Amino acid sequence: METSSSQGIDSNSGQLLLPPPGLSSVKLPQAFIDELQSTINTERVNFDKDEREVHGRPWNSYHKIDAIPDVVVYPVSTEEVVAVIKLCGKYKVPIVPYGAATSLEGHTLTMKGGVSIDMTLMKKIKELHVEDMDVVVEAGMGWVELNEYLKAKGLFFPLDPGPGATIGGMCACRCSGSLAVRYGTMRDNVLSLKVVMPNGDVVKTASRARKSAAGYDLTRLMIGSEGTLGIITEVTLRLQKIPQASTVAMCTFPSIKDAADVAIGIMHTGIQASRVELLDEVIIKAVNLANGKTYKEAPTLMFELIGTEAYTREQTEIVKKIAEQHNGSDFLYSETSEEKEQLWKIRKEAFWATQTLDSEAEIMTTDVCVPLSKLAECISQAKIELDASRLTSGIISHAGDGNFHILIMFNPDDKGQLLEAKRLSDMMVHTALDLGGTCTGEHGVGIGKVQYMEKELGPEALKVMGSIKKTLDPDHIMNPGKIIPPQFCY
Repeated sequence: METSSSQGIDSNSGQLLLPPPGLSSVKLPQAFIDELQSTINTERVNFDKDEREVHGRPWNSYHKIDAIPDVVVYPVSTEEVVAVIKLCGKYKVPIVPYGAATSLEGHTLTMKGGVSIDMTLMKKIKELHVEDMDVVVEAGMGWVELNEYLKAKGLFFPLDPGPGATIGGMCACRCSGSLAVRYGTMRDNVLSLKVVMPNGDVVKTASRARKSAAGYDLTRLMIGSEGTLGIITEVTLRLQKIPQASTVAMCTFPSIKDAADVAIGIMHTGIQASRVELLDEVIIKAVNLANGKTYKEAPTLMFELIGTEAYTREQTEIVKKIAEQHNGSDFLYSETSEEKEQLWKIRKEAFWATQTLDSEAEIMTTDVCVPLSKLAECISQAKIELDASRLTSGIISHAGDGNFHILIMFNPDDKGQLLEAKRLSDMMVHTALDLGGTCTGEHGVGIGKVQYMEKELGPEALKVMGSIKKTLDPDHIMNPGKIIPPQFCY
């Protein structure tokens, strides 16, 4: 019998057990609590209601549920993760991994209470192999902190999701970011994982070799599994050399279709673009307000070219000609390190800048991805719907690989606005699916995109996924309710 925050039933005796004194909202078997506190240092076993609220209701997710975790545990080693998972398995207590909670589709929500296992104390760099250009890190390491460490070695890890994201969470959600157009997504940049399985086994998914044909690809199975198949504790990452030179430029267009067509044109030329980002006029307005800038408020393309200085200058001129063919204007170049860092900082913080348009509103953000040839059509259709709505919404796109996001501003206490925001989000997903795309390019499924999985993948694929889930996690304690619709899993 499954134990949840709403039940508090001992799975062995069936008797209601009282929590420790003063913890009236925690409903876990007393025996489970006793064993947990004897296994993990009590300073890292937290029953505080405020702490549990933080872990159960992430600020940047508009998905809301009533349940919060019954306890938050902070392991410091793979061995402690093993101990917690075995204990949860023994008492059938749900367990949800937690990194930086920067995910957006409700991945860390504890649907049935249980244990939130916070990995942020596991942030060591275990090994660095400069000659092999790889590094082994614990799951709680942040990508920003990792790159600060690697900079002195002339290396960097190329994926760049939201600031604050951890490597483990990035693996779990199969993230990417603005550099994916050049370096690929998380699945292309992870060599191996150490994963604690639902039965407590510790699995190394691969070696450090750059390629292997040995057995099933367990690494790729775990990347994007969102904690439903196991908990990642260590990651071996492929690194890149810091480019010799780069050029960053931006230009504006009369329509978002023009900007999207240029992004497609850049990719078709074979130019070594490391970033091709598109922001509509709403986002540019927010950027201006938040940063005191005066950029032209029009659909804008930002791109970065890498290589030697001569190569980047030559390729920049080619890009400029492509843009001019689609009515591009107001070119702005940044070549100094300070200028380039400032420009990309503004882009990375565009989500938070949008808040300046209405400080009282919440932002519902979601993403889709379509084949590159369909980007202009998909993004144009979405823009028509967004502009016709009474809600303020903006578009940000990783245009070089067909991925784009909408940011919808709404008042969560206004039922009409909430329904309209959900309608716009749903419209964008179905438009992408109808064009041969996906319901999520990089945010992951969580609970927010479960409803679209059958339309995208079909029941046969979901039956296979459900079979994998039931085989590895027969008690359904690993991040329940995520990714797979329940009819294919439970």
